[in-house]
Amino acid sequence: MRLYLLALNPTDSVTEGFLPAAARLGLDVTVLTDQPEAHRRVYPDVEILQCDVRDFRAVITRISTHHRPDAVLTNSDHLQTQAALAAAYFDLPGKDWRATLRCKDKAEMRRRLAAAGVDTVWSAELTEPVAPDGAPYPCVVKPREGVASEDVVLVDGPEELVTRTKEILERRPGAVLVVEEYLPGDLFTLETLGDGSVRHVLGGFHTELSPPPYFIEERLTFVPAHPQPVVEQVLAQLDALGVGFGACHTEFVVHDGRARIIEVNYRAIGDQCDLLLARLLEIPLFEHILHTHLGERLPADLGARRDGAARLEYPCADRAGTLIGAPEATDLDVDGVHLTYRPLRAVGDRHELYGTNRDYLGVLRATGTDQPTVDRVVADFLAERHWEIQP
Repeated sequence: MRLYLLALNPTDSVTEGFLPAAARLGLDVTVLTDQPEAHRRVYPDVEILQCDVRDFRAVITRISTHHRPDAVLTNSDHLQTQAALAAAYFDLPGKDWRATLRCKDKAEMRRRLAAAGVDTVWSAELTEPVAPDGAPYPCVVKPREGVASEDVVLVDGPEELVTRTKEILERRPGAVLVVEEYLPGDLFTLETLGDGSVRHVLGGFHTELSPPPYFIEERLTFVPAHPQPVVEQVLAQLDALGVGFGACHTEFVVHDGRARIIEVNYRAIGDQCDLLLARLLEIPLFEHILHTHLGERLPADLGARRDGAARLEYPCADRAGTLIGAPEATDLDVDGVHLTYRPLRAVGDRHELYGTNRDYLGVLRATGTDQPTVDRVVADFLAERHWEIQP
């Protein structure tokens, strides 16, 4: 059976998750990408074809002139609609392209949720640096189809809004921005997996952010089960968007018991959280996702372990400059806690300070069965290691 996997740049989710899972299932894999050389350097034994993957017509043509597909999949935020349209064209299981579009387009997501009566958030779209009438302050400005906290910023008034939008539009000519009211509350995620009929809730994370005005995710702590009323509110909003097939990573805030979606990433959670989740729950997460795209039903009970505790930490650069010292990749077991540290920036690389996830220097994954012990072991690990940046 042949799997076509659409990708932009190489990611850990694909390299360490989906490709090994596809090999275990005996699938023939073809990666379609607009960056073929980058992928060949990472996994030279996988078939990789050049393709303008942002254009669904190019994807369909590339597949139809190659081998017959049995599944079309992507874990990229940017390519969900293209993959959904290609799967539909070849009569294969997949996500509803309308749902993928609603999730990717943050303005359309707000309109859809409001029309369904499940949540209404003040928002407006901008193509030039102006302060729209009626904007509630503080408010958040962000690209309509952005990801990973890129160019997401909190503003306190109309002058700052104009300044920030001007800066973003200069970096992103032709982009459309969304300005929306700031939603207070603690930030969480909900991780789900469905086959179109059955939907499993895998748990979620409590996310700790950098100080305003930016929204860098610095720490995530696993939440085995959110309160049921919260889960029901989030699932109702996902239903309104048409989300229910394959993996989905939903970010939401809870304030006075009310859950409100920030954004929906209609894919598996990234930044190595999916790798942690598979280990923590002791389930073949990536195989399950592949099975859904091959048209197979998920089991009624995934057999997920429910006594796990976990935390992820992302050491971040605090200044622009060259990284001249940093820990190497490490795997350790300490007091019943398994630690995996992976560098995300090479020693010798020079970077600006971005105010986004691109400031990550590395990622530390920790799993165990007791949260206080996990937290202590993580804190000790980070305290004993140093990242040195030379301006």
